[in-house]
Amino acid sequence: MKPASFAYHAPKTVDETVALLARLAPLDGRVLAGGQSLVPIMAFRMSHPAHLIDINGVLGLERVRTDGDALVVPACVRHAAFEQPVEPGPLGHLLASVVRHIAHHPIRTRGTFCGSLAHADPSSEWCLLAATLDAAMVAQSVRGKRTLPAESFFAGVMTTVLDADELLLEARLPILPPDTRFGFYEVNRRAGDFAMAMALVTYRLKDGKIVEPRIGLGGVEPRPRRIREAEAALVGRAPGAEAFRAAAEAAAAAAKDILEDERTGADYRRDLARTVVRRALERSAA
Repeated sequence: MKPASFAYHAPKTVDETVALLARLAPLDGRVLAGGQSLVPIMAFRMSHPAHLIDINGVLGLERVRTDGDALVVPACVRHAAFEQPVEPGPLGHLLASVVRHIAHHPIRTRGTFCGSLAHADPSSEWCLLAATLDAAMVAQSVRGKRTLPAESFFAGVMTTVLDADELLLEARLPILPPDTRFGFYEVNRRAGDFAMAMALVTYRLKDGKIVEPRIGLGGVEPRPRRIREAEAALVGRAPGAEAFRAAAEAAAAAAKDILEDERTGADYRRDLARTVVRRALERSAA
């Protein structure tokens, strides 16, 4: 199938973009960046926006940069930008590890980091990463800018707190301390498929004991989030099988409103939550 007809707009600046959004969002206007989510659903007539605002020509949105203690990812940075570390510490290597699990290479060369966040698929690897690291999203409209913490940014399946006339200008990821350990693990039916469950963990060691643990779970509930109960199970313990099993059990027990479909029931997905958390932790200690 082919998309329904639409008007095409190609702004050159952020100010021009938000001005267009202010005028066209009430008329079913949508932002086009990578298009790897929007274009297929338009082709199937599942979405038929009257206006597309293509931001690929907006200068300054295509390069990752460092700003103090944050890595700034503007709206047009592609997934493929992270296939090599974009910063020398653990965050750069974590991003390079996670990106390999996103779809397939042709999609990674077009899809964007911020587009993935705005789409808010529960099985998105970048959404999980943003939630786990407590990233901050910067939105801009004609009313100005506002900063949205990841904890409140994701509102549910394919839903965020962005207003219709706001552009997700950039995501700000905290740069991790040099001694941070991390692990990521996901389960899908085939390589490149959407994740059925995934976990991301980070922590540091002090005197051989875990401090500052973060455990994020994605693909299990309507939105990715940190699992505080699982983090509490790790604090002050030495990394190893016993601590990792305790955290995995806590994560599975804490999962709620579990997603179900015709092939995957809630009980099975809860078991997957237990598995991905334990295996992510095992990878962090490898």
